Amino acid sequence: MMELPSQFRCNGSDGYLAWLDHLLQIRTTANESLAGIDYDFRVCDSPTEMRDLILELDQGPDRARLVAGYCWDWISKQDTQRYDIAFPQHGFAMQWNLADDGQLWLLKEGSVNQIGCIHTCQGLELGYVGVIIGPDLVIRNGRWQTIPEARSRNDSSIKGYKKLQKHDPLEAARRARGIIKNTYRTLMTRGQKGCFVWASDLETNLWLKARLASQQPRALAAEEPGEYRE
Repeated sequence: MMELPSQFRCNGSDGYLAWLDHLLQIRTTANESLAGIDYDFRVCDSPTEMRDLILELDQGPDRARLVAGYCWDWISKQDTQRYDIAFPQHGFAMQWNLADDGQLWLLKEGSVNQIGCIHTCQGLELGYVGVIIGPDLVIRNGRWQTIPEARSRNDSSIKGYKKLQKHDPLEAARRARGIIKNTYRTLMTRGQKGCFVWASDLETNLWLKARLASQQPRALAAEEPGEYRE
């Protein structure tokens, strides 16, 4: 029987995957820096800057696409003239991927002008990916906070959260935390050559920029080996 010790994602860099787990406080790893890792990771100042990068890099086999956390309702499904994700202060407005494309959305003509979500990009590979981090994942005092209430009502991945919260709030929070963090881990590992991110929460985006600039994320106390405490 053959053993597959790792997946060939993100330029074949297990180092990037370990660094990302550390960054997202999913598990403690020794990869506190991207130094020496052949992967293009950037934090953008605006969604417009990130969109322009994606449009520029969408060339030939190196497809580039935007994706986002499922924090915005899919209103364009019913009204194709409306935008789903908009940041007027940045002059940014785009729609989710076409309703009838499913996981083939990135192959469709003009899909670089749309935004994919976790349900349509799992298992897909791109040259570069731009990720909008929504208000469901924010940094406060150096710790990631997950806010399931900020997810769209259209998102089925946290279905049952409110019911479970009434009976077992700790378990509800644990499950939602896992779903939200792993959503972004998945989105941020779609690009073979690079990943660009922008967080809609200003404090979070500034923290990410500072963390990347320092290249020396400080170690955080762990609840048990390999897991962060929240």
